[in-house]
Formats: sequence, structure tokens, C-alpha cells
Amino acid sequence: MTDPHVVGAGMIDFGELYEQSFDDLLESAYLSLVENVDKGVDPSDIDAAWYGTIDIANEGSSGSAVAHATGLFETPITRVENACATGSDAFRNAAQAVKAGDAEVALVIGAEKMTDSTEGLIASAALERLWRGRGVTMPAYFGMRATRHLEEYETTREQIAEISVKNHENGTKYPHAHQQFECTVEDVKESPTVSYPLNLYDCCPVTDGACAVLVTSEERAREFTDDPIRVAGYGLASDTFQRGAPEALTNFPATRQASSQAYERAGLGPDDIDVAEVHDCFSITELITYEDLGFCEEGTGGQFVDEGRPHLDGDKPVNPSGGLLSKGHPIGATGVAQVAEIFEQLRGEAGDVQVDEPEVGLQHNIGIGRNATGAVSCVNILERP
Repeated sequence: MTDPHVVGAGMIDFGELYEQSFDDLLESAYLSLVENVDKGVDPSDIDAAWYGTIDIANEGSSGSAVAHATGLFETPITRVENACATGSDAFRNAAQAVKAGDAEVALVIGAEKMTDSTEGLIASAALERLWRGRGVTMPAYFGMRATRHLEEYETTREQIAEISVKNHENGTKYPHAHQQFECTVEDVKESPTVSYPLNLYDCCPVTDGACAVLVTSEERAREFTDDPIRVAGYGLASDTFQRGAPEALTNFPATRQASSQAYERAGLGPDDIDVAEVHDCFSITELITYEDLGFCEEGTGGQFVDEGRPHLDGDKPVNPSGGLLSKGHPIGATGVAQVAEIFEQLRGEAGDVQVDEPEVGLQHNIGIGRNATGAVSCVNILERP
């Protein structure tokens, strides 16, 4: 077996891209990748591709969508769908194939058109599913998580809001972010209520986007770049919170399981992570994830924020890109983009959001399950070789 390495990444600006088709998104991300591989990549180099999308717009339901947009017509292309962990799981599958020797050069590409199909978005995101016999939307479900965390621990509303402040500030410095504006804690608290205690600025926007990365074997990596980044570990776990599990609203067991797998495979632990891109569909999600990934003790996520640890200049920078709250959440592209951002960080190429000499980076997503949120989680760990 060989260690998989990331050798290139390309993404488009995220936003409300009404003027672009699904094909446009895929083509632009692929061409951006091709342009950004240091020593170049030829289509004939690519042995296989993994494509992440939940296909809200019903325009890219199979791998043929990627073949049509890129010209990779004779390349095996596998579509992956795993809720909000779709992009990161597509990456995990490609890394596994390279590690097993089934492919030496693998393309990972993720895309989503979220803005063109409101009806499809509602159905696909399970916003109308019943949970415990009551109709609960995703914002309401995460609002309950926030309320429970506030009640169970000494977490404050201001600490939750500070995560939005941090990520929106980072987003103003990140060129691909959808929403590029700064806000204060008071701005967050005074923005329109979505689902108590969460307000508009606590919620990620509805966004279109696409991203691609190239994964190769260790033996082939330096054909494409002199600065490859090793895929050190990965994990995937599923869970359910139905029927009143006591921990249901204060942590994500799937994240704990997936991160444990990734840490074990990498031979690393939470203290070794220098930078992370994590799932912050809502501000409370990021706070709980600090605890689930082991960055701080259970119930101390608010204190972690107060100490400034997840800020760009903190000892554990989280979401330098602005996260989903600022960059947006085009579901199939989200995890792939997070991997691309960690790749840039570890190569020292993250521009105005570059953190200080990181050696190890972590990428994380959670997704919905039947009548539950956080029922699937994927974690990937990358490091400088």
C-alpha cells in the first residue's frame, strides 16, 4: 500500500451563481485545478474520479456529468452522496483507492447548485421531516442544540455569537467566500431570529460552488509538484439520535467516532492539529465540534472561544477560510473545498488567512440522517510529509 498525497487543488468563487449552469461549475473547478497543479496534469494522467453531489438541481445525477464537463469520457467516475459529508467522503474514497493501489492518480470534484431549486433544497435537506413526532426544521434542530448547551454548561449566547464574528472576519480575507462582511457580537444577536436562540448571522447562507483536488500515490506525487501534502488519516462514522439518547443535543457521537478513527490511522491526536476546517452550518455546530474533536473538554467550548484559541492567531485556528458561515455551504463542494483549504495552509499558500507554519491539518463534516442531524461524520487529516 502507498500513502496518498494531495498534489493540487482548484476552486471557484462561491456565491449565488444563477448565471452559471451545473456544467459551468464543474468545468471551472476542473480547469482551476489543472491550472494550479505546479508541474501540470494531463487528462490521460487521471486513472479515476470521485464526484460529490447531492444533486439538488437534478442536473448532475451520475458521473457522466463530470465526464461531460471535463472531457474525461473514458475515465471511471463514481458519484458519492453522503448528506453534508458528501465532499469529504468523496475525498476519503479517492484516498482509499490510491492507498489500495487501485488508482495512482485520482480526481476528486464536488459541486452543488443550491440557489436554483428551493423546492429541491427543502426536500433534499430534509427540512420537512418529522423528528420525535414534531415538525422540526434544521435551524430549529440546531437551535435546540444551542439551547441545551446553554442550559447544560456555562456557555453564553455571546460565546456562540463570537464564532460567527470570527468566521465572518476571516471570510473578508478569503477570496472565494460568499459573504464577505464583518460583524460584531451585537450584530449577530440583533440580526433576524431564525430559530431561538439562533439568528440569521448564526446560519450559513444558501450557496452555489465547486472545487476539485488531485490525489496521487506517493510514488507519482513529485511528477506533479515538489510540495505534496500527505493524507495521514481518515474516518467515517454513522449514528442516530432518535428516541431520546441522553447526549443527543450536546455532542455529535459520529464526529467523535470518525475523528477517533482518523487520529488512530494518522498516529496523531487532537494536540497535533495545527489548523482545522470544520462544519459550521450554524455557529453552535462549530462550538460543539471543538469538544467532539478533542480540542477542549466537553462543555468548555465557550471557554475555548473566550481564550481566543480558534482565531487566526490562536493556538488552534479553526475555519481560517470563514467556514460555512461566511464561505457558504454548496453541499457536494463543501468538504472538497475544506480539503483544498487545508492543502493551501500546509503549503503556506493561504494568503491573508495563512496561519503560522502549520504541519498538520484536519477537515471535518457532519450530515443529517433519518430524522436527525449529525448522524454521519467524515474527518480527514493531512500533514506535510
